[in-house]
Amino acid sequence: MSIELNHTIVTAKDKKESARFLAELLGLEVSPQYGPFIPVTIPNGVTLDYADGDGGPIAPQHYAFLVSEDEFDAIFGRIKDRGLTYWADPYHQHEGETNTNDGGRGVYWEDPDGHNLEILTRPYGSGD
Repeated sequence: MSIELNHTIVTAKDKKESARFLAELLGLEVSPQYGPFIPVTIPNGVTLDYADGDGGPIAPQHYAFLVSEDEFDAIFGRIKDRGLTYWADPYHQHEGETNTNDGGRGVYWEDPDGHNLEILTRPYGSGD
């Protein structure tokens, strides 16, 4: 059996709001609650299982999604339509820009809990 990532838990102040935020931007569905989790399933079968935090600060994580050029256009359009701040880099130094790493396109933005989200059209290291 090969090893595959099946799911990860994403801590949120409001798991329903955060799951809906991601699903709407990526053009996905929020799945029914499973135990304490609100899952968002990515097309490759991995789920991001949103869970309410304990009331303390949320430690921001990074979640990157490899998308096609058409998906990038659609998702980036939704980011801009919502007036979200976005950056070309993970350190948020190039606001309002996208990157062209490895001959593709990429952009970063934050979810309501400060998690750093990214879409990219080429995997890192795949360029010439």
